[in-house]
Amino acid sequence: MAERKGTAKVDFLKKIEREIQQKWDTEKMFEVNASDLEKQTSKDKYFVTFPYPYMNGRLHLGHTFSLSKCEFAVGYQRLKGKICLFPFGLHCTGMPIKACADKLKREIELYGCPPDFPDEEEEEEEVNVKVEDIIIKDKTKGKKSKAAAKSASAKHQWNIMESLGLAGEEIVKFSEAEHWLDYFPPLAVQDLKRMGLKVDWRRSFITTDVNPYYDSFVRWQFLTLRERNKIKFGKRYTIYSPKDGQPCMDHDRQTGEGVGPQEYTLIKMKVLEPYPSKLSGLKGKNIFLVAATLRPETMFGQTNCWVRPDMKYIGFETANGDIFLCTQRAARNMAYQGFTKDSGVVPVVKELMGEEILGASLSAPLTSYKVIYVLPMLTIKEDKGTGVVTSVPSDSPDDFAALRDLKKKQALRAKYGIRDDMVLSFEPVPVIEIPGLGNLSAVTLCEELKVQSQNDREKLAEAKEKLYLKGFYDGVMLVDGFKGQKVQDAKKIIQKMMIDAGDAFIYMEPEKQVMSRSADECVVALCDQWYLDYGEENWKKQAFQCLKSLEVFCEETKRNFEAALDWLQEHACSRTYGLGTRLPWDEQWLIESLSDSTIYMAFYTVVHLLQGGNLRGQAESPLGIRPQQMTREVWDYVFFKEAPFPKTQIPKEKLDQLKQEFEFWYPVDVRVSGKDLVPNHLSYYLYNHVAMWPEQSDKWPVAVRANGHLLINSEKMSKSTGNFLTLTQAIDKFSADGMRLALADAGDTVEDANFVEAMADAGILRLYTWVEWVKEMVANCHSLRRGPASTFNDRVFASEMNAGIIKTDQNYEKMMFKEALKTGFFEFQAAKDKYRELAIEGMHRDLVFRFIEVQTLLLAPFCPHVCEHIWTLLGKPGSIMNASWPVVGHVDEALVRSSQYLMEVAHDLRLRLKSYMMPPKGKADKQPPQKPSHCTIYVAKNYPSWQHTTLTVLRNHFEKNSGKLPDNKVIASELGSLPELKKYMKKVMPFVAMIKENLEKVGPRVLDLQLDFDEQAVLMENLVYLTNSLELEHIEVKFASEAEEKIREECCPGKPLNVFRTEPGVSVSLLNPQPSNGHFSTQIEIRQGDNRDAIIRRLMKMDRGIKDLSKVKLMRFDDPLLGPRRVPVLGKECTEKTPISEHAVFHVDLGSKKIHLTENGLQADIGDTMIYLVH
Repeated sequence: MAERKGTAKVDFLKKIEREIQQKWDTEKMFEVNASDLEKQTSKDKYFVTFPYPYMNGRLHLGHTFSLSKCEFAVGYQRLKGKICLFPFGLHCTGMPIKACADKLKREIELYGCPPDFPDEEEEEEEVNVKVEDIIIKDKTKGKKSKAAAKSASAKHQWNIMESLGLAGEEIVKFSEAEHWLDYFPPLAVQDLKRMGLKVDWRRSFITTDVNPYYDSFVRWQFLTLRERNKIKFGKRYTIYSPKDGQPCMDHDRQTGEGVGPQEYTLIKMKVLEPYPSKLSGLKGKNIFLVAATLRPETMFGQTNCWVRPDMKYIGFETANGDIFLCTQRAARNMAYQGFTKDSGVVPVVKELMGEEILGASLSAPLTSYKVIYVLPMLTIKEDKGTGVVTSVPSDSPDDFAALRDLKKKQALRAKYGIRDDMVLSFEPVPVIEIPGLGNLSAVTLCEELKVQSQNDREKLAEAKEKLYLKGFYDGVMLVDGFKGQKVQDAKKIIQKMMIDAGDAFIYMEPEKQVMSRSADECVVALCDQWYLDYGEENWKKQAFQCLKSLEVFCEETKRNFEAALDWLQEHACSRTYGLGTRLPWDEQWLIESLSDSTIYMAFYTVVHLLQGGNLRGQAESPLGIRPQQMTREVWDYVFFKEAPFPKTQIPKEKLDQLKQEFEFWYPVDVRVSGKDLVPNHLSYYLYNHVAMWPEQSDKWPVAVRANGHLLINSEKMSKSTGNFLTLTQAIDKFSADGMRLALADAGDTVEDANFVEAMADAGILRLYTWVEWVKEMVANCHSLRRGPASTFNDRVFASEMNAGIIKTDQNYEKMMFKEALKTGFFEFQAAKDKYRELAIEGMHRDLVFRFIEVQTLLLAPFCPHVCEHIWTLLGKPGSIMNASWPVVGHVDEALVRSSQYLMEVAHDLRLRLKSYMMPPKGKADKQPPQKPSHCTIYVAKNYPSWQHTTLTVLRNHFEKNSGKLPDNKVIASELGSLPELKKYMKKVMPFVAMIKENLEKVGPRVLDLQLDFDEQAVLMENLVYLTNSLELEHIEVKFASEAEEKIREECCPGKPLNVFRTEPGVSVSLLNPQPSNGHFSTQIEIRQGDNRDAIIRRLMKMDRGIKDLSKVKLMRFDDPLLGPRRVPVLGKECTEKTPISEHAVFHVDLGSKKIHLTENGLQADIGDTMIYLVH
């Protein structure tokens, strides 16, 4: 961005913002209690929430974009008369704060305070060991993964804290997690207040057991869920960070959000003696190559086993003493799934390269071949599966292509020491019949797609995609024992059969790489855990029922919710490390951050009466209720309608006050969030509401609005590239209202939105100019026109304002804020600018002030500070925060269309004038034509006969085909058969094409044979505007029927034609004898029939310094011959001259180039010079 020249305008806005925020604060504008609203019915309330942000840093523009949707909605709903509540909590639960604090503590212990970190080189070795798993192994790429890059660039927590602008003595305090909770939450509140958020700050709190009220609330929620059998305990497969020693949920991840465990069947292929020389030291042990497959049902067709020659493998000892061969990465996963004696420990007994076991003979389960061999495959990936792949060429295109390569290429076999008998006698075995692909589907597809070799990656990927889906849904088993069964039915049975026989195991690994926030690559572990059973059938059914009635504003969000609810299974809700609330019945566990944040919106309704304005809940309670008094039965009474009054020392009226708050505000009317929270937080939000209020669907969420991510200037937000703004930086740079305007303009859909800095700068200018214009109007209100507001442009402006109110209302209601800004500000301002330009007689006072008031109200949800300021300038009582949405008057659609027509005609005339003035093409020395002085506009009452006939035919079709027109072929043949159109056929079909195009844009109106307004009357009423706009002397409007044939045939309703011409005249000198006034002598044309005002107007076009026609006095010399030759005398400019009155008419003799004027029957010669004075 270019540097700004100055900041006066943004400083002006920021000054207004500080004053207005102070005023709101003093008046407690956004504090609201249900007890004060007893007369209100619940339909008049509007309760909106935003997922509380995590408190490990300052809020950034991404947070601000999402929460601005809540803010704008509240601003609008207040104007619509609803009582609004927008509370704002701050999240501290989970691992990141504790992890950062502990990391800082370690750095201080290791490197001193302030730490003296060793040079990069010294650390290089150590870092490489730690992140070797993350670095891409393909040497040709040589790039680090995103996670590795992150771990390297911001290795030290101390440096990260310095980058936040903190000094050394302050940083030390952050080695205690407690300090983070004291430091960042107040800053978040301060930044949000600077933005002018309509939040009831009494209801803000931080999470974790630091806040005893919130802690008690979460414990109540979990006791209730457990009692209702929603929480269970057992060994569960879960994404796990070995370094952190606990499960790694979405919010604890640096990369891999949304990734879950992927189940494989681990196939055991026994190595037969004699062992390859590399394994000879393991004689007497059972050795297995283990392959992970997603298709256990195809194991009947195994012909060999693949390994990659240049890949590292290990042999490790399992719990029963067998040796498994696979990659280190797979072994690490298995070690956390009960495969080894000690959890997490891989007892490595052998390290080897793939090439060292090529040619080994194996015995594999289910296959018809007694012995199969280990063969080379060059495309095996290290980051998926075990590095060992079992080969089924009948049903896997990759396997077929690789086996065929080995069969065809003797040199390839020789290179890896593979004997012919290990390959040539092995043919694909039919296992599954797929309709259309036969019983050797991989062979069929490879031939169809002309796959040449195993390196044909794209064709193989296409083959695989076609085959796997079709195979699963349409495939039928061919093997004995399962013949005729569908693949999807047989799959699990075959898997169980192999596991029971000891030939296979269940094996899990993450679907994609997951990195924890402590830069550890996660595994899938089998953990003892408390988990929420989101897969339970009835609970899932109820969540779907909730989704059915949920307003989500867009189809894509609905589909994402459906997919998430479908897919959700058990979710581990307990942790051993981090901050949070302890599980009430098993205190060694903490409740993790995605589980303590599902129904806290209910806590918002009562928190202000419990904790007394202190984020930690440590101040005196407004109702005098202590945290330990909030027992489970007390919470039940507050939140469950039918719960009995508990045994408690809290007086009933106090608990009833809490109950009343909840009953008044709940349910949440809209929750706004980024779309990435749909598969986790927002789905859990639905699940937990139906679990806590199963019988009360009126307490379930009403609407969820998910938005895309925010780009800045079309680039991804990123601290490392500097394309990043915190909330407070954005306010410093653009002011709160300038930033809010750009956020509203950034975008509404689930696609990524774009915050454009240039737009924010332009917004500042627009707001500043708008305030200045309002001040000007207020100051000059007496000079504005009064009387009836009945001119054409008055009526149009009134209608356009009303139409703007209606459109903006609809956009706000749908939470389409970019559109609301367009219709309620940009287009609204454009309507005012048009009115100012067209109202030659001056703007009407009542309309100007109606405009200012309506514009202020429409813009108030986006730019509340500027609008509050203008409200005060208008002398309105009270705050705009208590004002109502503007009342809509009548919208005269036909009148608005006639005004659009006028603007289009003016635009077309300007273009035609420009092209009229172009020099003739191809004649370089040709002079451009003389500027025309006159114009005749021809308007048509009816269409020319050929267009009239065409439209009649189209309208008949349109009415018969319920609003659709047939194909052009049908239309052309019908029109071609009409004798009256014969000579016009060249023009007819282009005319039909134009009508069809306009039909889509503006609707069936284009088929009308006449306009719904009087063209001639519209143009006549705006002749002065058109004449001035085109800088012409005179425009006349005639009907096309008075014109020549060409015009009659071309001119149609709504599309006038025109003819420019230059009226001849005689040139005279016009002198100004007044000294030092900036008005000079000039030559001017006098034309037959001119009057005084026509000449002054012509002069005003040449001399822009003359603004008012009535201030100019035009005079002629008494002696037209000698008068101009006499030296003018100062102060006697009028001597020997006669003023020309408004009734005088000029007559021009073009032959003799003489001019005379007639006035009251007298005639006078004016010679070649006249005088003008400007007063």
